[in-house]
Amino acid sequence: MNQGQGPQFQMVVPFTKAVKALVIINVVAWVGLVLLPGVFLHTSLPLELFGLVPQKVFSDFWIWQLFTYMFLHASGVFHILFNMLILWWFGAELEARWGSRFFVTYYLVCGVGAGVVYLLGTTLYAYITGNVAGMMTPLVGASGAGYGLLLAYGLLFGERIIYFMMLFPMKAKWFTVIIGGVELVTMMDAGSGTQVANLAHLGGLLVGFVYLNLVARYRNKQRTGASKRGRRLKLVVDNERDSKPSDQDPKYWN
Repeated sequence: MNQGQGPQFQMVVPFTKAVKALVIINVVAWVGLVLLPGVFLHTSLPLELFGLVPQKVFSDFWIWQLFTYMFLHASGVFHILFNMLILWWFGAELEARWGSRFFVTYYLVCGVGAGVVYLLGTTLYAYITGNVAGMMTPLVGASGAGYGLLLAYGLLFGERIIYFMMLFPMKAKWFTVIIGGVELVTMMDAGSGTQVANLAHLGGLLVGFVYLNLVARYRNKQRTGASKRGRRLKLVVDNERDSKPSDQDPKYWN
């Protein structure tokens, strides 16, 4: 630890209950619906059925894809490995702070919300440019939900030191800003032609930010009876009902 800088990013991250369950679900879905069908049956049908295909959502009303897409990943191992590491490294501490129920709710809201943002953005892009390739290509992966976790971590533990690209130490809040900026610039440069769904990543950041603010305002209003101007906005992390909040607690966001 670096004295005077507060707690640092833990080198040993616990495997919390909900995080473990989500990792298992993702791995089982990847093996059973992507890896085995691809190797033995040479088919991508599960991706077409359960990945997010905007055209199918609109034309055939396959609305479940907005939920199921986040539990599938590409056949390459690095896609699921990277997403599961984010879920573990950043999600475990959020679950420990929030509790499993709110953590899972937030994770799913970010994942579904990222899918909705991708769906609307891809449709608008196709309407404006006439390029419909994105409408027919399945979107898969937990990255949208994962970027929501990065956003929450940057807000709650903004002063924590983490290592960008495993090399460069920086505060978590600036790490969140940087990855958001990289996603935005990449999307603007590549449009829908990139194989990485930058729009879904940005959607996860946006939905996570909006959701945390809405829930925080609602709970603050319940505690005080009415919203008051000039008060600090408290994020939804107080699971110790009998304890008094402290201004030094990192669960407060300035």
